[in-house]
Amino acid sequence: MGLFDIEKNAAAMGQFDAAAEIDNIVAWIRKWFENNGPKADAVIGISGGKDSTIVAALLCKALGKERVVGVLMPNGEQKDIADSKKVVETLGIRHYIVNINPAVEGEYAALRDAGVDIGRDAVINTPPRIRMTTLYAIAQSLPNGGRVTNTCNRSEDWVGYSTKYGDAAGDFSPCSDYLVCEMLQIGDALGLPSDLIHKTPSDGLSGMSDEDKLGFTYAVLDHYVLTGEIEDQATKEKIDRLHRLNLHKLQTIPMYKRK
Repeated sequence: MGLFDIEKNAAAMGQFDAAAEIDNIVAWIRKWFENNGPKADAVIGISGGKDSTIVAALLCKALGKERVVGVLMPNGEQKDIADSKKVVETLGIRHYIVNINPAVEGEYAALRDAGVDIGRDAVINTPPRIRMTTLYAIAQSLPNGGRVTNTCNRSEDWVGYSTKYGDAAGDFSPCSDYLVCEMLQIGDALGLPSDLIHKTPSDGLSGMSDEDKLGFTYAVLDHYVLTGEIEDQATKEKIDRLHRLNLHKLQTIPMYKRK
């Protein structure tokens, strides 16, 4: 099954009322801001993919577009930067474009100068961590303060498809309990452009699609997470292993309790 079979997969797994879930999420966001920043703006990184597009739209419904600040953060040249610009234009939100490439290359240079042989994972994960630093810098520079939005979904979190202290960070997370198949339905119910919601997901870092990099489709993953059913044993073992190895990303930092 491919990405566009996910909606069919979701229907087979049971009824999902996207409109009702939108109302629930919007109410939750409003309540969270009442308690954690009544006048603060919501700051969100805009990648041009489905998750940041959907979450940004939900923020607009909850807070009003005047309290949503989008941040586009290309690392040098971003091939799909037009999609990111389309998101902020469609929603009519304030936005900043911050090219993080000088910061990324500066970090690499500092590490090399210190004698560090930079590993492949460090090369992949440093840009999203610098992006999160950028979001917090902007949030703390706004007149009324800002709260940084986490845009992760449950499917990606399940297998750890995020960067710890990068896109896995944030002050609040409106959609981390929703699978990819459910996010697609929410995006469609919000009336967002189909080419943004249904574009092939990619991390923009490795040059591969999410599904190619993971080695299985989100449709298979979602079905397994919800039902425990999966046809291929090797895929089951891979998903279970990824879930086990990446649980630390979802937990608070372990702290020793003195005796």
